[in-house]
Order: sequence, then C-alpha cells, then structure tokens
Amino acid sequence: DRAPEFTLTTFAGDSIRSTDLVGQVVLLNFWASWCLPCAEEAAALEQVWRDYQPGGQVMFIGVDYVDTEPEARAYLQDYNVTYPNGPDLGTRISRAYRITGVPETYLIDASGIIRGYKLGPFTSVAEIQQFVAGALTP
Repeated sequence: DRAPEFTLTTFAGDSIRSTDLVGQVVLLNFWASWCLPCAEEAAALEQVWRDYQPGGQVMFIGVDYVDTEPEARAYLQDYNVTYPNGPDLGTRISRAYRITGVPETYLIDASGIIRGYKLGPFTSVAEIQQFVAGALTP
C-alpha cells in the first residue's frame, strides 16, 4: 500500500512533508513520553539512526502521539534522540496510518510504499537494522 501523505512540524520548528522524502527509506515511529515500551526502544532507535544518517539513504521520523510538549521534549532529551520528531497535532497522522497504540513503526520505501510494520517495541539494534534492510535496495 502507498503510505499516507503527511506534514509534520517538528519540535525544532521545521516542516517535514512526506512528499519531500521520496527517494529515501523512511522509518516512521509513533511514540509518547508516557509509553514505557517506547522508552525501552528509544536508545536502539537512536543508535540505528546514527548509523544510517551519514549515508542519507534512510530518514527516521518520530511522531509524538497524544502527549504534552514539555514531557515530550524531556523524553527526547533524556534519550538523546537526534532524529526529527514532532507532535501529531489533532492526531491527523496517527489516524491516517490507523495506529492502534504506541509504539508503532512503519517502514516506507524510496517510492512511498509501506514495506514493513511493527506493532510494539523493537527489542534490539539488530531487529531495527533487519527491519530497515527490508526496504533498502542493493
């Protein structure tokens, strides 16, 4: 299925449009500061992001679900999350992706097709790497 289009304004004030990400693999992670399983996967997601970031082939985006900004910003700081994150104002993105809770992660290939879906937290760096590899072309 084609990934639903979205626009996310990050906590840094940048606007990310999914249509601008065509040509990159996108890991779209829905999370919340109050979500304990989200916290369990935060360090591993950040580590894999830092591995992929220099190549520019993969983009990680965090979508903060039903949260308050101070708590969300504190979560990002506590886990040293550096990939773009922003609040899902009005739960527009969450509804477009029909999430059922957090964490939920979608993998979108370079042509905008959903290639993977993960309900619940990732348990290791290796699991995230394998997940992302499913959308990378050799």
